[in-house]
Amino acid sequence: MKSVQPYLTFRGNCQEALNFYQNCFGGQIKNKDTYEGKEIDIPGDYRNKLQHAELEGKGIHIMAYDAAPDTPLTEGNQVQLSVDLESKEETDELFEKLSAGGQVVTQLQETSWNAYYGRLRDQFGVNWMLNYQKN
Repeated sequence: MKSVQPYLTFRGNCQEALNFYQNCFGGQIKNKDTYEGKEIDIPGDYRNKLQHAELEGKGIHIMAYDAAPDTPLTEGNQVQLSVDLESKEETDELFEKLSAGGQVVTQLQETSWNAYYGRLRDQFGVNWMLNYQKN
């Protein structure tokens, strides 16, 4: 297996979310495809939404899309994205960025598994776990 990649679903704000994650992680937004010109029953004002896009950079590859308006979506806590970081400073910086407008679940703290760790739900309802494993 090469890797497991998250595929995030949004309700019309996928581009905004990918811009936010690009600001947090860096990388490039690519493979953008909208609903425009597709033979699918989508309202006209939704045609410019993303049917598929990817954020790819050093250590990150997120795929995402705007679900059709009639697709049921439920924000939940069944999925968390775990990010392993290389320093306490990098962890602090990313935690601050991702938690902006969101909710801190577990403040960054030293753990029993010799790591610096915290959890949060970002402004788009996506759950994140940040972990810096110390030597």
